[in-house]
Amino acid sequence: MIAVIDYGVGNLYSVEKALKFVGGEVKVTSSAADLKNADKLVLPGVGAFGDCMKNLASTGLIPTIFEQVLIHKPLLGICVGLQILFESSEESPNVKGLGIFKGEIKKIRAGNLKIPHMGWNSIEIGRKNNLIKFGASKIFAGLEGKNYFYFVHSYHAAPSNADIVTATTDYGEKVTAAVELGNIFATQFHPEKSGDVGLKVLKNFVEL
Repeated sequence: MIAVIDYGVGNLYSVEKALKFVGGEVKVTSSAADLKNADKLVLPGVGAFGDCMKNLASTGLIPTIFEQVLIHKPLLGICVGLQILFESSEESPNVKGLGIFKGEIKKIRAGNLKIPHMGWNSIEIGRKNNLIKFGASKIFAGLEGKNYFYFVHSYHAAPSNADIVTATTDYGEKVTAAVELGNIFATQFHPEKSGDVGLKVLKNFVEL
């Protein structure tokens, strides 16, 4: 069973529908017991970094999330669900993130392009460094060439360890599109809104 964590933010039911479509048994939940009983976790997120952290803290689920990550249960963060895995964000300077990944969330320096970065954009899949050490991306397995995903965001991840970045996109600058390390996966784009290629990413996660 895949537990989609309900903390009052995120496209919970579109994520649930997409995961079910690719064969997942899914439960949208805010129960710590459900998180413990699940085989995998999904952490969606929409809105401001600070609001997401406040809502997540109010559920009391943060210790359970840490506990499940430490026992190597797969977790997929989506959009702001990726961002709150990091330590902090320029969007909410006084708010601490989960700190599962070291690094900061920074505003996209897009030049003359509109912010937020909204709509379809192609991504470049592949780690630039330490490919042998970290291995190929599990959630992008089977995807080759130029693939387009749907984005809605003004901020992106700047990890302390750039080797965890598994995909980037260009929007005025090189923008982090996905990160992955061990049992933790996260996408800045919305796979549930990204058509067949997004469903492939979710199917890869379901089949881990």
